[in-house]
Amino acid sequence: MEPYRLGDIAAFVAAVRSGSFTAAATGLGLTRSAVGKSIARLESQLGVRLLHRTTRKLSLTDEGSIVYERWRQILEELEDVDATMALRRSHPTGTLRLITPPSFGQRHIMPVIHDYLKQWPELRAELWFTDRFVDLIEEGFDIALRIGTPKQDSLILTRTVAWQQFIVCASPEYLARRGAPMNPAELADHDTIVYINAERPRPWRLQTENGPFLYEGPGRINIDNSEAVRESALAGFGLAHLANYVIGDDLRAGRLVEVLRAYRPPPDPIRLVYPSKRHLTPRTRAFIDFLVERWGAGAPWDSAIAPHT
Repeated sequence: MEPYRLGDIAAFVAAVRSGSFTAAATGLGLTRSAVGKSIARLESQLGVRLLHRTTRKLSLTDEGSIVYERWRQILEELEDVDATMALRRSHPTGTLRLITPPSFGQRHIMPVIHDYLKQWPELRAELWFTDRFVDLIEEGFDIALRIGTPKQDSLILTRTVAWQQFIVCASPEYLARRGAPMNPAELADHDTIVYINAERPRPWRLQTENGPFLYEGPGRINIDNSEAVRESALAGFGLAHLANYVIGDDLRAGRLVEVLRAYRPPPDPIRLVYPSKRHLTPRTRAFIDFLVERWGAGAPWDSAIAPHT
């Protein structure tokens, strides 16, 4: 079968969109006759009529409607490829506006931002540290780091770059004094340090053979800042439930010890969230590539903690 000419397909799609051969020819820089010949070639190849032609307007046949939708999608995908390549060739400029959870951003995104700005000295960055959900397009952000399953949105793309694993841990001093819990039910017999979010305790979600287990305190200390929870755990005040990216170095150095490892819940994805390709800027594309390359062999905290099994 003779392959279709891309120019013929473009002429057909342009004619349908504009409603006439003349308008399509003007938009493509062709003659009206050339557009007509392109469409005639397609009809001959397919063996069907694609358009009803009258002196006033064009309209699609049933067969024309089917191939129009497919060819329109193909042309749009080709345009996306061109746009993506153009972005990669473009020089990032302006201000990168990024939003990230506070502790995660301070520990692991700031070092990436520093090196990114060194690579592109003309760029500026504006970072917001918050757990608040933000509409990127409405509030003018280029990119967000979010943890967990994202909301479905046709204007938003996501890319998983790492994993968050919550871990129950304590200092060696506390464990020497009080012992380690052997199962989640024994948490009630221990001092705990509980993270408070919006004036409510964040449940400790553990996985047992009978299903999920939730521990909600009360804690000996209740704190609304994960870094302060970590400090209290290091000081020996009890068991804490913290993300791997917060305590990776402490586990590796032995300052904190994991308990209840067999009851770990499944990890949560850590994702880059950014507008769809049609809203993507060179500075956003460059940052995505930079972070993915930086963490290509694993996130910085991964080497400190064995994976979930």
